[in-house]
Amino acid sequence: MSDNTGHNVANNAAAAAKKAAAKKIEKKDSQLCFKECSEERVLIGRISGVYGVKGWVRVFSYTEPLENILNYSTCYFNIGGNWTRRELREGKRHGKGVVAHFLGCDTRDAAAALLDAEIAVNREQLPLLKENEFYWTDLVGLTVVTVDGVVFGKVVRLLQTGANDVLVVKGDRERCIPYIRPNVVCRVSLQDKLIEVDWDPEF
Repeated sequence: MSDNTGHNVANNAAAAAKKAAAKKIEKKDSQLCFKECSEERVLIGRISGVYGVKGWVRVFSYTEPLENILNYSTCYFNIGGNWTRRELREGKRHGKGVVAHFLGCDTRDAAAALLDAEIAVNREQLPLLKENEFYWTDLVGLTVVTVDGVVFGKVVRLLQTGANDVLVVKGDRERCIPYIRPNVVCRVSLQDKLIEVDWDPEF
């Protein structure tokens, strides 16, 4: 595409590799990023619709900003439990979402066959994080305990709200705990698989 709003993978591969392609949770700026997929792959989005008649698809991106999903020229689709490697040809921000064109997908019918496919990348493709930064996938499954030793349960997912990001924790009941460092989330230890929070058990 010649449209200057487009994102040409071949021309921008070097620049894309230098960009932070993930939304992350960090010490002073609490943000969330990818959904859990596996230890080897991390979900970065899904195919949410078709766009036009030439094989383009609409992409629901989990990255921040949304168009950072286009930084990955190589990704993997999960369709019905089967993972296949895909090459991104080009894509761009479109309205409030992202549209993309993948190699070998050149008709509307081919695009329709990709509907609801999960999009993932290998973990080693992700940018390295600084101290006190964590990917969403790394926080899911961690045990949440208060500073007084009360165990709330495990993180099952994360939510983004306008004010801050939220840990959804399931134990004896479901709790929504804001990810605010260091006032609420006091400590995160991936080694101990633990998140320590200053949070009233009655909330």
